[in-house]
Amino acid sequence: MTEQVSPKPAAVLMWATYLVGVIGSAIGYYTVALDPPNLTIAALLAVFATGVLSFFRHSIFHRSDAVRGGWNYGTRNNFQIEVGLANLAWGIYALAAVVFDWGLMAVSASFLISGFYFAFVTVFVIATGDIRDRRIGPLIGIAVWAGVVISLGVLGMTAAN
Repeated sequence: MTEQVSPKPAAVLMWATYLVGVIGSAIGYYTVALDPPNLTIAALLAVFATGVLSFFRHSIFHRSDAVRGGWNYGTRNNFQIEVGLANLAWGIYALAAVVFDWGLMAVSASFLISGFYFAFVTVFVIATGDIRDRRIGPLIGIAVWAGVVISLGVLGMTAAN
């Protein structure tokens, strides 16, 4: 008999990710325009916190996330866990850039790393025709998030020069 897995833990983590990401990006657009420009709080929320939350959703609650996404195979999917580790990696990079005071350019790079990943996912899904197996709303969300995060990275890099 197959164990029933609830999509609720992954859904809660997804909404928490949306919330901190939106708050962080809003703060980022405000603070990158200040004199001096700053993306510290934005990076902690929009890159670090979203990366850690995504790690938990993809890696720790991988079965719940699979059910939520409609691709539950009833077994552990190591690739899904690897995606969570990638999310964790750029989140930890953002944290390190802030904690060790590497400067605006390094903090801005954390936005670009994260944003390029989401942009590449969007292009991959469209280019491979995988879009037929996905809902269009989440894909649009991924594309918009990629644009937001990349734009903050570019704004930060420009301000750092």
